Amino acid sequence: MAAINLSVRGAAKAASPATLQRTGSQAVLRTLTGLAALASFAIIFLMLFFLIAYAYPAIRFNGIAFFTSPIWNIGNQYGSATVSRAGFTAEAGAAFGALVFIFGSALTALLTMVVAVPLSLMVALSLVYRIPRMIRPLANALVELMAGVPSVVYGLWGMVVLVPWIGGALAPWVTTHLGFIPFLGGSAGSGNGLAASVFILSLMVIPIMVATTRDVILAQSNSLFEASMALGSTSWQAMVRAVLPSVRKGIVASVLLAFGRALGETMAVLMVCGAAINSFPQNVFSPVNTIAAVIVSQLESALTDASGMAQRSLAELACVLFIITLLVNVIARGIMRGADRREGGHA
Repeated sequence: MAAINLSVRGAAKAASPATLQRTGSQAVLRTLTGLAALASFAIIFLMLFFLIAYAYPAIRFNGIAFFTSPIWNIGNQYGSATVSRAGFTAEAGAAFGALVFIFGSALTALLTMVVAVPLSLMVALSLVYRIPRMIRPLANALVELMAGVPSVVYGLWGMVVLVPWIGGALAPWVTTHLGFIPFLGGSAGSGNGLAASVFILSLMVIPIMVATTRDVILAQSNSLFEASMALGSTSWQAMVRAVLPSVRKGIVASVLLAFGRALGETMAVLMVCGAAINSFPQNVFSPVNTIAAVIVSQLESALTDASGMAQRSLAELACVLFIITLLVNVIARGIMRGADRREGGHA
């Protein structure tokens, strides 16, 4: 017995350096990952802080009218007259109202979700339950490839193919035959507008939602689907009534992530939206504008404002978009974390 105790103590002593080395490595890794997470938080905080600091004169000058007025006008750039408000000056006639752009961003993103959510759910279910195993890796790769296509490529395709088709075929047919439906009647337009933006954004967010929903479904046990089938359900009933309700939190999180992407998309929307200024869309084919798109489209003219108020008002728009997108992503991540913990607890 004494010999056994001595051998155990010897083994413990021999293993002590390795154990200490492993513990030291873990501490270093923990420190590095903690610093990386802290750096990410600090970068986001500093970006928002400096953005608000730069936009502060515009926040004071515009006041609450920034959110209630539909008029955006950088003022008279050729005269010497100025207007002062709250201690800050701008060119005469300047008015910076973001209501049109906030409404356009929200409407475009919401309609995108209406189109993209059902399609994404069907594609994700098909990838998990319908597509044969032999070609499933290829199908998954194609979905992920769509998510990696640059937005400017989608925008260029929209300009060359989608916009002419909407303006020449889809919009005239819809306004003629379905014009009695609210928001579908009226002018067919040129093709640049709300419909084109929704089509493009749907193509861009569907891969994100499909990949997220697919991974959430795969993380669930397959016993739910099999048990539902054993009770006499069809495969469609098993997917809709058993599988989807069990992963609803993950689905909601994927929808919110896609919604945040739709809100913040810039170049693709700018290339097909029609860049409406000071006007709300009259129908689904009318020109529209979003916060992200107007920041890019109005930046050049804002640089001609000697008072700098137009640039600072664009920075205020950027603050609004930054905060909205940040809140949407934080909520989505929180839902995903809650879903992961629940699944881990059930496991």
